[in-house]
Amino acid sequence: MLQLIQQVEAAYASGEADYRKGMLPEAKVQFDRAVDLMLSSGIDIRGNSQLSDEFDHIVDKVNALETEALKQGNGFAPQVEATPAEAASDVTFAVDPNLVAKATADLATTKSDLPLVMNEYVAAFINFFAYSQRGHATLLHSFERAGRYRAMIQRVMADEGVPQDLIYLAVAESGFQPRAVNRGSHAGGIWQFMPYGDYGLTRNSYVDERFDPEKSTRAYARYMKFLYNQLGDWYLAMAAYDWGAGNVQRAVEKTGYADFWELYRRHNLPGETQNYVPEILAAIIIANHPTQYGFDEVTLDPPVLTDTVTVNYSIDLRLVSDLVGAPVDEIEALNPSLLRMVTPPDASFDLHLPAGTATLFDQRVAAIPESRRSSWRYHVVAAGDTLASVAREYRVQTEELASANQLAESSNLEGVDALVVPVAPEAAPSVHRGLYTVRRGDTLVTIADRFGVSLAELRRWNNLTGIRVEAGRHLHVAEPAPVQRASSGRRSGRRHASSAAGDPSTRAKSSSSASREHGTTVKRQHTQSSQKASSAKKRPSHKSTQLANSASQR
Repeated sequence: MLQLIQQVEAAYASGEADYRKGMLPEAKVQFDRAVDLMLSSGIDIRGNSQLSDEFDHIVDKVNALETEALKQGNGFAPQVEATPAEAASDVTFAVDPNLVAKATADLATTKSDLPLVMNEYVAAFINFFAYSQRGHATLLHSFERAGRYRAMIQRVMADEGVPQDLIYLAVAESGFQPRAVNRGSHAGGIWQFMPYGDYGLTRNSYVDERFDPEKSTRAYARYMKFLYNQLGDWYLAMAAYDWGAGNVQRAVEKTGYADFWELYRRHNLPGETQNYVPEILAAIIIANHPTQYGFDEVTLDPPVLTDTVTVNYSIDLRLVSDLVGAPVDEIEALNPSLLRMVTPPDASFDLHLPAGTATLFDQRVAAIPESRRSSWRYHVVAAGDTLASVAREYRVQTEELASANQLAESSNLEGVDALVVPVAPEAAPSVHRGLYTVRRGDTLVTIADRFGVSLAELRRWNNLTGIRVEAGRHLHVAEPAPVQRASSGRRSGRRHASSAAGDPSTRAKSSSSASREHGTTVKRQHTQSSQKASSAKKRPSHKSTQLANSASQR
């Protein structure tokens, strides 16, 4: 029992040290380990006063750090920035006639593979993004992030035969944040697909390909092509992506006008959809003329470049980090579709590595038995290392470390480049089955940690507050599928279309019941989105003219 408490305290101490360094993913792993060591010990924790006190002590400390992190951002998840569309939520702004004239002139020199138009609705969003501090900042950051994925998105859209400027739907959807999640609808990823529907993306307890930039982009491009083929107009296809093809078709049938702007003027679109198209057109025009609208400071993030290896076994991302010499958070950022710190055990997975490291990965991983890659570590020997010091660092026995590396316990490490470290497998959390029956001693914190979800998500899925929960209760530990109800004539939340199969209108995202202003003012109503964001490093910037150059080189 004393040994168990020492192991728990050591895991917590390691996690706290990582937390104080700002290494939140690493901290969460150690906190998970501290809690799971107790829950999986086979000992009746509540039946032993010493263990019960230790359990409560650890839970309270983890909860305190989570609360502290929440005050600074999103707890153990990196902070999320609002999309430009969300920044325009509940903003009413008048249109300057001079701006309309200026934008109309700029439109004449704007190169786009979409049929761009200029009117007071588009000009209103140009005004907001160009001349308000909040609008300018969020669009600026979206443009910067777009640099990470632009080349990939352009390639995929060319493959699928859709206009390149459809890339700017990501401005409205996610601001080019691959782990964006809409708080109301649970739509996720750059293109905000819903968590249900057959759109050709894998989603299970280990992987959610809505968050994979390339795979979700291909699904998006194919769906946009399907909408265009169905509706015959790119503006209507964009509106259908937001509101649903069936809804757009009914609006066309009702009015007899297969024209987005006519549906807008006749008040046959919900407020969110009315503004969806003009805000995207505004982004396209600004992207083509950045300096004219005050975006001369745009510095595109460099493209995300990776090596990709296909693994057919479970491997811990901490081991991947060891093997390629990159921080864990960088490995996580390169693999945003992974929901856990390990790859799936029963399916192949395309593991993205820092560019130029695939060969190193293959060479080093060969030293570790495939069945041990979900727990063992790899240590590059540094000056001053001994078997005993490395064993202490990873909390393994010196004898086991020596044996795994075919060394004697008395061996020095002179001439040894690296060691494999036989870390014991951590107690595996129960498999995501959707529902979990609360056990005596559980709290929301320990359950959230155990299943690799955030405390905020667990509370939201189960309509709970605080951290205490009664034993015997059934909790959702994975995102529950939305209940499908017959339409009541009132839209709530946002839902995204999933595939070309079946009736897309039943799977398209719904708009919020936003008010519909017309004429020379535009008003948006959105729900704010949240994100399990993956961290990505900011690298040396490009010249601002790249934004205009990349927009015009088509």
